[in-house]
Amino acid sequence: MTTEPRSSLEVERKYDVGDEASVPDWSLLPGVATVGAAEPRELDARYLDTADGRLAAALTALRRRTGGSDEGWHVKRSTPEGKLETHWPLDDADEAAPPDVPDAIVAELAEVAQPPFEVIARIRNSRTAFALLDAAGDLVAEFVDDRVTATDERSGRTSSWREWELELGPAAPATAAGVAELFAAADELVASAGGAPAASESKLGRALGR
Repeated sequence: MTTEPRSSLEVERKYDVGDEASVPDWSLLPGVATVGAAEPRELDARYLDTADGRLAAALTALRRRTGGSDEGWHVKRSTPEGKLETHWPLDDADEAAPPDVPDAIVAELAEVAQPPFEVIARIRNSRTAFALLDAAGDLVAEFVDDRVTATDERSGRTSSWREWELELGPAAPATAAGVAELFAAADELVASAGGAPAASESKLGRALGR
């Protein structure tokens, strides 16, 4: 793996919703002028950790995901500001199942965990994404409607659910007050559709019953 990784900070809100819930009119959010066309994505991710859960203890997740524009290896770390994600693209040799963690990622994780890593969950997601744009056509946020099927690879337990996610983009409010106002408005729109803030912090946590 020779390509340099890229990192980004994800600031997002997740919601639990029923199977029949109707997607809100996101153009009602402050700063959003138009909602882009639906973009379907089929995502398939395998999450890995050590046998004794060193990554989970360090509030870190490791996955290999195919599908979507950012398929590849991802390391996610929880921070007070949001989730810091570092991404490496897949390469031609990266096809093993269970996947072999590339050396560059082993080095990235060395301070919190050492190999061997094993697959702890598989999460498949039929996603529909929408770009929420301001009057200039810049991205305020991305909304995704996820229908998830997950397997806890250790217990064999399977589960499925629907969730919504709103992730801030480059044209999101620049102040904490503006972000709070946007998310408060989103909470109201979701509540009107019968949804609520997600009970689990992540798809992996929900897949593993956390």
